[in-house]
This record gives sequence, C-alpha cells and structure tokens, in this order.
Amino acid sequence: MQADDTWRHPTKDVQLSDGDVHVWRVLFERFAHEADTYLPVMSDEEKERAERFHFDSGRIQYIVTRTALRKTLARYTGADAHTLCFEYSAHGKPILSGADGPQFNVAHSGGLALIALAKHGLVGVDVEARRPDFAGQRIANRFFSAREAGALRNLPSEQHERGFLNCWTRKEAYIKARGDGLSCPLDSFDVSLAPDEPARLLSVKGDPGEAAHWTMRALSLGDDFAAAVAVRGPFERLCCWDWTNEVQP
Repeated sequence: MQADDTWRHPTKDVQLSDGDVHVWRVLFERFAHEADTYLPVMSDEEKERAERFHFDSGRIQYIVTRTALRKTLARYTGADAHTLCFEYSAHGKPILSGADGPQFNVAHSGGLALIALAKHGLVGVDVEARRPDFAGQRIANRFFSAREAGALRNLPSEQHERGFLNCWTRKEAYIKARGDGLSCPLDSFDVSLAPDEPARLLSVKGDPGEAAHWTMRALSLGDDFAAAVAVRGPFERLCCWDWTNEVQP
C-alpha cells in the first residue's frame, strides 16, 4: 500500500480513485474567526443544532466541522455543498442520501477534526488528544480485550500512554467503520497497540477470517494526538490533506 501521511495543501483536481483513502485534517483555530460566514452552507437542522451549544467554542467547532464535511463531499461529488442530504443508519452512522458518493466518517478531538473518505468499502476514523488521566490500565482492563490489556501492561512505562491511545483510536475507527455503535463490544476484537508495530486489526471473536478484510493505518498528528483510519475493502493508497476553505468548489 502506498502512503503519504504528510498533511499537504490540496489542489482543485484532487481525485478519489478505487483503493484510495483520503483523510482531511481540519484545524479549528484557522477558521474560528469566520465560522459564522459558513452558516449558508448548512441545513436548517444543522443551524438549529449549532445554536443549542452552551459554549461558543463547541458551536464554532460544530459549524466548521459540518461545513468542512459538506464542502469536502461536494468536491468529490460535484454537487452543491448546501444541497447535500444525509441519511443515518440504525446506530447513527451518516451516509449521503440519493447520491453515488464516497463512504465517509468524521472524528474530532482537541481542536481538530478528521474527515476520512473511501470510494468503496466501509471507512472509520478516530482521533484522541492526549489525556494522561484517561490513559490508564484500569480503563484498559475494563474495556479492552484480555489480549490488549496484557499487551499494554507489558509495555515500558514511558510507552504506556501512547499504547493506550493507539489501542483506543484503532478500536474506535473499526467500530465507526462498521457503524455498529455500542452494539459492538470493545472487547470483541483485538488490535495492535505497541508504538513500534503497525496498526492492525488482529482478530474478531467468532469470525476467524474477518480481520483479513480490514486495513488500518495510524495517522501522524504529532505527540499530542493519536489517530487511526480503518477500511474494509481495497486500500492501496493513503492521502492526507489539510482542509482549507479557499480551494473548495
């Protein structure tokens, strides 16, 4: 699989081909000052939801994320960003309504959002900012599989937090790709987590062949974040883009 996990400024002719996975990074601080100018792109329902945020920071992040998602999907479909409509699965995973558009998934944490897209196949993405109070063995013992909890316990202490976040984001990316929500227990499958090993879905309980259909990749966001993308289906090339409003259709 070819990969370019350097976050690049996109050109207008970005193409999503079979086997490609594109991930867009949205840095909220770049767009916070102009967030209100994005409202015409959003649906009435999205605008109403934006107004329900108690804190202005949450409102701004929601507006920027929804606008970035709409304009990114417009780039690939050729549709007007404002006219795009979404449907939701039983567990809340969105898909484009009435369009032969790409599969997509969104995650956000710590001042940034990620938008992952694939032309075919299920795709999920997750990102987590560092939270030392969260990355504990007690939480791992409760939510991770026995194999993962043991692997985390055996890491050197200086790698423990990174290993925990690797595990968490890879598990979340897989669950989000499947669209199963809380109906898929976190301990029902195993992922890699050691900082020196590639991101992988190792096994799925009750389905010995399922892991072979999935590809995972860790995403490079610096020491303050962990992130991963998971895809079921062809995955030949990863492209990472920095979202910017100026080049959108």
